[in-house]
Amino acid sequence: MGTENKAIVFGGSGFLGSHVADCLTEKGYRVSIFDLKQSQYLLPGQKMITGDILDKQSVLEATAGHDYVYNFAGIADLDDLTTKPDETVHFNVLGTLNIMEAAVRAKSGRFIYASSIYVYSQKGGFYRCSKQAAELYIEEYHRRFGLAYTILRYGTLYGPRADARNSIYRYLKQAIETSHIKCSGTGEESREYINVKDAARLSVEILAAEYCNKHVIITGHHPMKFKEMISMIGEILGKDVKIEFTGKDEDHYSFTPYSFIPKIGQKLVTNYYLDMGQGFLECLHEIYKNGK
Repeated sequence: MGTENKAIVFGGSGFLGSHVADCLTEKGYRVSIFDLKQSQYLLPGQKMITGDILDKQSVLEATAGHDYVYNFAGIADLDDLTTKPDETVHFNVLGTLNIMEAAVRAKSGRFIYASSIYVYSQKGGFYRCSKQAAELYIEEYHRRFGLAYTILRYGTLYGPRADARNSIYRYLKQAIETSHIKCSGTGEESREYINVKDAARLSVEILAAEYCNKHVIITGHHPMKFKEMISMIGEILGKDVKIEFTGKDEDHYSFTPYSFIPKIGQKLVTNYYLDMGQGFLECLHEIYKNGK
């Protein structure tokens, strides 16, 4: 892509959004980042816009002139969202509507929405509800206003720039500091982990025409039991790590999220990807470097 193509990333200061902004810049897009706070990872040539997605006028002004509109903004902490249904609606639904409206007015070529594999599930609490609602609004905006879209349903992400809201980060930090990992579930749960860098790269590849008006699943290549992933942390650190499972988790899925299916999604994978062990090492180095 040439430098004439402009992309704005709402929530671009965050974990996944900042990596996507990096990838867009590397591919030659002119990138704007819109977030509540200044990005720590702003690259030369990227434009930073500080604002709130609930401020409709600010969103409209920021979006004008952009060819591609990414929405990674909102509340993504699954555990936090179980107790905050009102905030979930405001940021994850109303905020999304503001960005979609701005994309329509700007005549953007594509609206890209960060959803979750939890939309398939009866799990996920209010987070799942907000993602299902947003997906339905996106499809209706496409029918009524011709808004082209790609919905990205992410699996379990890990990698650099994560914080305590990310489960892998928490487990790594617990293992380093106390040699004791405490987590919900039984350990038999299955996940398809994907490094955030791989997810970000795929999130830019979907700008190809073949992914327009599609639902795309972005997860890891191979399922792994939760207890196996936790054991891997101990092996990498080279020390005994006590693992405490607290039992069944009502909000997180156990073996598969697939029970409710609003729209079938196509799974997008890559032929080259970061090995999980190497990915964990990178996370550990970052935790030590930052003194967290």
